[in-house]
Amino acid sequence: MTTQTKKFKLFEVTGIELEYMVVDRDTLKVLPIVDKLFEDVTGKITSDVERGDVEWSNELVSHVVELKTAKPTKKIPSFRKKFSADIKAINAVLAKRNAMLLPTAAHPFMDPFTETVIWPHEYNEVYALYNRIFDCRGHGWSNLQSTHLNLPFANDEEFSKLHAAIRLLLPIIPALSASSPILDGKATGFLDSRMEAYFHHQEKLPELMGSLIPEAVFSQEDYYREIFSPIAQAMAPYDTENVMDHHFANSRGAIARFDRGAIEIRVIDIQECPSADLAIAELIVAVLKALTSGRWVSSYLQRAWSEHDLLPLFLQVIRDAGNANIVNRDYLLMFGLMKQEQMSAQKLWQHLFVELYGDLSEGCRQHIAHILEHGCLAQRMLKHTGKTPSMDKLKSVYSELAECLQEDRAFV
Repeated sequence: MTTQTKKFKLFEVTGIELEYMVVDRDTLKVLPIVDKLFEDVTGKITSDVERGDVEWSNELVSHVVELKTAKPTKKIPSFRKKFSADIKAINAVLAKRNAMLLPTAAHPFMDPFTETVIWPHEYNEVYALYNRIFDCRGHGWSNLQSTHLNLPFANDEEFSKLHAAIRLLLPIIPALSASSPILDGKATGFLDSRMEAYFHHQEKLPELMGSLIPEAVFSQEDYYREIFSPIAQAMAPYDTENVMDHHFANSRGAIARFDRGAIEIRVIDIQECPSADLAIAELIVAVLKALTSGRWVSSYLQRAWSEHDLLPLFLQVIRDAGNANIVNRDYLLMFGLMKQEQMSAQKLWQHLFVELYGDLSEGCRQHIAHILEHGCLAQRMLKHTGKTPSMDKLKSVYSELAECLQEDRAFV
C-alpha cells in the first residue's frame, strides 16, 4: 500500500504483497539475480518496476522478488488474473537465464549461511545495518517468503477496532496458510517453519518484535509510547547514521503503519499460486469485518486479550496448523462458539467459512474448501515428500509447485 494523503476507511480497500524466490530451473538452487531481472525489463538497475496495476520490487535478499498492488484495491478477486499475468511475465524473462519463480514460504534446501546475498543497491544502507546487528544469514532472515495484507484505518477509533480484531485472529492464521514444513532438506516438526525461524531472528534486540503478537494498544499515542519508543531506544546505539525508520524496524506479526493509515499483517505464508493467496486474504478480511462490526462479541471484549494469552495458541498453530487443538473456551467464544470446550483450528476455520460463505467470491470458496478438505499447503506437501525426503523427491515436489505457480492452480 503506497504512501498516500487520502485516508481510506475501514475495509474500503486492501493492499496485497506477494514474495517469491528466484531459482535455477534445473537444480532449484536460489539465484540472487533479481537486480538482473529488473535490468532486463527496464534497462537499468532499479528497486521497483512499475507495470500498471502490479508493481515489482526487491527485498532484503537478492533472490526474492515482491509483487504488489500498485494502489490498494477495492476488490481482492480482481487481482487474481493480474498477479498471474505478471508471474508469467517474470518467468518468461527469467527463462533466458534458465531461472524461474518458486512459491512457498521457505526454500527446502537453501543454506542461508553460504548462499545469502544481501540486496546491494538502493536502500542497502538499511539492509547493511540489519546485517551488521543481526547477521542476516539465517533462515529467519534470508529464507522466507510471505503474503502481506495491508488494511486501512481513517482514525483512532477505526484503528482500535481493527487492531483488536487482527490481534485476536493472528494466532490461527497459519492454520490456513502454513507452507514451510521443510528446511535444510528435512521436515522441521513445524508446518510453519518460516514463522518459527522468524520468531527467533531478532532475539538480540527483543524490543523490535515484542511477543510477535502486538501489545494491547488501541490509539496512535499509546502505540508510539509502548511500541515505537522502545524500538527507537533499542536501535539508537546501532543506528548512528539515523537510516532506520521506526515503522520499518517494527517486526511484530502485525504492524501499524501510521504513515500509510494501515495495519500490515505479516504472519501469512505465501501459497502455491496467487488464487490461493487471494482466497486466504479474502477470508481473513471477511472475518475481520465480522469481528470489527461486533458480529459475535463486542470490540471491548476483543481488546481485553493480552499478547501473553494469545502467544501460546500461535506457537501451537505454527507447529500443528489445522491440527492444533484450541482448549481455550473464552477464545472460541470470540467467534460465536458458545458451547464448545475445545476445537481444532481446522474446525474453527470451517465454522468461520460457513458463517461468512455468502460474503466470499466463488474463487475464494473453491480454494478455501480445498484447504479445509485436504489441509494447509504444508500438510499437502509433506504427504508427497515424507519427513526425510531425498533430494530428487524434493526437486520433484517443488518443481510441481513451480508449475502450480505458473498455471495458477492448487497443489493437490
